[in-house]
Amino acid sequence: MPLIDRRESMKLGLGALASAAILSPAAAQSPTRVTFSFIHTNDVYRMGEEKGRGGLARYAGVVKAEKARNPNSFATHGGDTLSPSLLSGFDQGAHMVDLFNAAGLDLFVPGNHEFDFGKEIYDKRMNEAQFAILAANLRRADGGLVGPTRDSMIVERAGIKIGFVGAALPNTPELSNSGDIKFGPGVETVVREAKVLREKGADFVVALVHLDKADGSKLVEMRAADLILQGHNHDLRIIYDGRTALCESSEDAQYITVVDIAMDLKVDGTKRTLAWWPEFRVIDSANVKPDPAVAAKVKSYEAVLSAELDVKLATLAAPLDSRTNIIRSQEAAIGNFIADALRDTLGTEITLINAGGIRANKEYPAGAEVTRRDILAEMPFGNRGVRIEISGKVIKAALENGFSQLENTAGRFPQVSGMKVEYDKTKPVGSRVVSIIVNGAPLDEAKIYSVATNDFMLRGGDGYTMLAGQMKPTVDSGGPLMASDVMSYARKLGSINAKVEGRIVAK
Repeated sequence: MPLIDRRESMKLGLGALASAAILSPAAAQSPTRVTFSFIHTNDVYRMGEEKGRGGLARYAGVVKAEKARNPNSFATHGGDTLSPSLLSGFDQGAHMVDLFNAAGLDLFVPGNHEFDFGKEIYDKRMNEAQFAILAANLRRADGGLVGPTRDSMIVERAGIKIGFVGAALPNTPELSNSGDIKFGPGVETVVREAKVLREKGADFVVALVHLDKADGSKLVEMRAADLILQGHNHDLRIIYDGRTALCESSEDAQYITVVDIAMDLKVDGTKRTLAWWPEFRVIDSANVKPDPAVAAKVKSYEAVLSAELDVKLATLAAPLDSRTNIIRSQEAAIGNFIADALRDTLGTEITLINAGGIRANKEYPAGAEVTRRDILAEMPFGNRGVRIEISGKVIKAALENGFSQLENTAGRFPQVSGMKVEYDKTKPVGSRVVSIIVNGAPLDEAKIYSVATNDFMLRGGDGYTMLAGQMKPTVDSGGPLMASDVMSYARKLGSINAKVEGRIVAK
């Protein structure tokens, strides 16, 4: 199976036309050919560009240019856009729906972050959308469809019937706040619904999915659909095996993948036979002119933010580093600072939080000013701090979960305050914690400790199921936003001198 990996596909982009399959001379001369274009993006959190690349204005420029070039075009989104972002903390993603409406998006599959603000906000935002929402594996508790989300659809153009099916991430309830919405399997759902679409007359089936990389590859191997447009992994990836094609388009619209598919349909009585050939173009948004109308909208939204967010809270006496590979693999000074803030605010013995809630992926030098914008960029999810009383046994189980996916740099990796933890990554999952010291003494598994954490983890988020049931959190449970607590703590300190000090040690 030929695979264009991330680095190679980036080389193919950069404004050039990249083909993963060459049309045969006979096919190229076909007078009945119709070309369909699929303009794909996924995992778009930033509305504005960064360092001249990405953002909704440049994305809109690509979509409008491609649709002008080929009227038989579909703009697709592989999910994750309502959250996390600075402004989504205030408007729960309304600005992103407005901007994608203006950009000309056609089809969307919900990602796990579409549910960060709860199922009611999901319904509200999706009802504001002017694009179709597809997810065949979503159901309400009573078995009905979720809001305006539909399973699939067939669009006929130039006599060719294109079937679309969507599939959301099955473990969304573990990662987000989806309430009682039921998530079925991803791969099996696509296989089933693709068959239904073909039975209904679809000549070509597109699966728009928010699934992990392994499931995307499995869909290709199973040839579950003709074209798989994926999100969730933030990869720039193209696969074509001669029968099935897949693409995913990085993140934040930095790159937009356009799949041009030339189709020849032959109809013999009731028999319809479709031959098709894909061509892949990876567009570097840095080479794209931003759409003026969408750029104006982005500027207006950014102006609303600036007045509130560009306010100094403190100065850094030491550097901080929130890069994903750091925060999810080791003790980090910024993790210590945030954990200390929560412990100080809630008056607990210890803090245990998930590194996945720290998101800006940024380095801050000593001497830098810390603003509200910085804190909200680091903590965009709207999580609330919660004080609970739990046993040492539960604390140990929670830490074992935190160290259970070290090889994946998963968001469940812990950041702590008030304790020192030693672990051995060579040990089997579930037995990696070597020692835990709380207030200078070994952890007593029978003792009850006061713990500061967040409401996301108390719903079992990031695999912290041992914390679920300790109280009954909802989307609105807990105290003020964690981000607000951290802002207050930063202002109280004035000078932040957080450092790595041996709270988490790998043996």
